[in-house]
Amino acid sequence: MRNIVLGFGLLMGLMLLSFSCSSTSNKVNEDKSEAKATTEVASETPTEVVAEEDIAKEKEQLVKITTDYGVMVIKLYNETPLHRDNFIKLAKDSFYNGTLFHRVIKGFMIQGGDPESKAAVPGAMYGNGGPGYTIPAEFNDKCFHKKGALAAARMGDAQNPERRSSGSQFYIVQGKTYSQMELNQMEQKVGTRIPPEHKEVYMSKGGTPFLDLMGYTVFGEVIMGFEIIDKIADVKTLQADRPEVDIKMIVELIEE
Repeated sequence: MRNIVLGFGLLMGLMLLSFSCSSTSNKVNEDKSEAKATTEVASETPTEVVAEEDIAKEKEQLVKITTDYGVMVIKLYNETPLHRDNFIKLAKDSFYNGTLFHRVIKGFMIQGGDPESKAAVPGAMYGNGGPGYTIPAEFNDKCFHKKGALAAARMGDAQNPERRSSGSQFYIVQGKTYSQMELNQMEQKVGTRIPPEHKEVYMSKGGTPFLDLMGYTVFGEVIMGFEIIDKIADVKTLQADRPEVDIKMIVELIEE
């Protein structure tokens, strides 16, 4: 998928995001064909939702993602407890260790978490694998697609009207910075207001604001290692945005 400048930003959003899990009759890149869809079965969903008054009392779990390009430290949001607890469980089980960042789009995001990529074959496309379940969407106005945001990949709306998240696949936002005028134009095109505090972040730090309009659960953010996002996003890619040289990860919980 190509990176399209704003003015075409909404079009890019509509084209790009059937990230990850899609049917074997389709391809990952929607502008080349349709996105691949996983037949993930919605089975048991981890954990119960935490009462809102208790959220502020909880410590935020920190996670370390180690790659050949360096280390990123991520905090998981308590406002999205189903996604948080699922990610913690998978990290404890070493589920992610040896998986790839299998899809990289400069100026947009880096994506990983497909267990099938552990036994990566040169030239193969990944994005179909998962743990066998999906997770209910957990949208929260405080959790948005700024640079470094950790969000869950999912099947497209046609196959997944409830916008349930993949059980394991995730992406980390790189995005770009926007001007006030660009953000105002985006609001006019979609008829939705971007909160002023979000605008400030998109103008200073960057991100992908159009994804906030499309229903993807953001459940954490990078707090250290932003330069690693840029390094990975800058690698040479081949078919289906797969890096030419495999980028493996190790995901570990940081215990305090």
